[in-house]
Amino acid sequence: MNEKAVILLKSRICTQEQLESKPFQDWAERLGEARGHLHRKVWEWCFITQALYERKLLQPGVSGLGFGVGTEPLSSLFCSLGVSICATDLFTDIAKERDWVNTNQHASGVESLNSRKLCSDELFNKNCTFRHVDMNDIPNDMSDFDFIWSSCALEHLGSLSRGEEFIYDAMNCLKPGGFAVHTTEYNFSSNSSTVVSGNTVLYRRQDIERIIRNIRKEGHGIDMDFSAGSLTGDTFIDVPPYKHDVHLKLQSGEYVMTSVALIMQKAK
Repeated sequence: MNEKAVILLKSRICTQEQLESKPFQDWAERLGEARGHLHRKVWEWCFITQALYERKLLQPGVSGLGFGVGTEPLSSLFCSLGVSICATDLFTDIAKERDWVNTNQHASGVESLNSRKLCSDELFNKNCTFRHVDMNDIPNDMSDFDFIWSSCALEHLGSLSRGEEFIYDAMNCLKPGGFAVHTTEYNFSSNSSTVVSGNTVLYRRQDIERIIRNIRKEGHGIDMDFSAGSLTGDTFIDVPPYKHDVHLKLQSGEYVMTSVALIMQKAK
C-alpha cells in the first residue's frame, strides 16, 4: 500500500484557518499559550515550530541557530526536544537604546530563555548556548547549522534593504540542504507605498517576490502561498489601543499589517 504523501508547509501569510489547525493548536499549548487565541505572534511561533518538525529537525543530534530571540519560548521548546540551540540577540547597550530592554523584548543571556520552563533546567543548560550578535554583521564562525530561524526580528534592522540582506547573509550559517525559517511584518494594504526605514519596516508583496527571485537565483529553494484567508479573524483589524484578543491583522499608521513566514532550503 502506498503511503499518503506528506504536504509540507510552504511560505505564506498568517491565516486563522492555519492557526486553528490541530498541529498549530497543539504547539501553541506546548508553548504555554491558550488554545484558540487568534494572535499573529502565536501563529509565527507555531509556524516556525511546525515547519521544522515536518522536516525532522526537532530531534536530538540536530543543531539550530536563532536570531533576535528576545524572550520568545522557541529556544526552550527546541531544547526540550533534544536540539542543540545557539540563541542570539543584540548587544545589551544597543538594545537599551532601542527600548527593547525596558519592554522585555531582549535576551541578555541564556537565563532569559527558559522563563516558561518548557524545558528542564538541566537539559536546557546542556542544549542551549547564547551569543550577542548584530544581525547586520553576522560573525563568520557561525556556520554549519541544520536550521536557523528568526521571529519578527529582521524588520527591526533599520531598513527594508538591511532586513533583506540579513536573509541572504544568514543562509551562510546553514549546512548544505539546511533550512531557514523567518517571520516578518507584511504590509497587507499596499503593494506600492510602505515603511522603508526606521525602527520597524513593512515588507510588501513586491519585496517578498524579489526576495524569492534572489533566493532561487542562488540555487536555494522556496515556495510561496499568498492566500490571505477569509474567515472572521482574517477580516478583523485590531486598532490602537490594541486589545490583542483577535490580532491576526492590525492597523499600524496608515497601513494594515500582518505576519508572513518564509521557509528556505539551502542548495545541497
